[in-house]
Amino acid sequence: KNLSLRYLLNGASDDSLSLMHTQFMEADNMTDRLSALNGLVNDPREEARPLSEQALDKFYNDWQHEPLVLNQWFQTQAACVLPGGLERVKVLMEHPAFDFHNPNKVRSLIGVFCNSNLINFHDEAGEGYRFLADNVIALDKLNPQIASRQLTPLTKWRRYDLTRQALMREELARVLAEPGLSRDTYEIASKSL
Repeated sequence: KNLSLRYLLNGASDDSLSLMHTQFMEADNMTDRLSALNGLVNDPREEARPLSEQALDKFYNDWQHEPLVLNQWFQTQAACVLPGGLERVKVLMEHPAFDFHNPNKVRSLIGVFCNSNLINFHDEAGEGYRFLADNVIALDKLNPQIASRQLTPLTKWRRYDLTRQALMREELARVLAEPGLSRDTYEIASKSL
């Protein structure tokens, strides 16, 4: 059922938005509700935006007292491939439910954006790389293990075109130059260069 709805959305069927919205509103299980939410959030049509915002608000209001479920809410938005992904993630970092000191929240927002949202993370300007390096530097002071794991997307720089390679290496070098860098983060960054 969820795959069929995704095919309809990808084909921009006239009925797909209302079907996806109906599934979200009437779902009796988390799998169907999250599938519909993901579909709505990633639908590029302008008419999808109000339905997407309504669904995100409803999901948050329904589950705001369940931190583990809210991680899914953050993940859905962090993985959204529509333009402006980095800006959305930065706004979500200011949300009251986000806690930079909580490893699960960091992974569900920053980690998902950098590991799963390849379109926005690997934007040609390198903003995603700067964003990740900035957050790794800040995280390293709080939780070196999480910081070093979050650095992983930059360590794969050899897989990309020369422009992106240079930008990724520049951010790795910036992380390495940070005074007082933990052994964990230093090891990951230095071995990748």
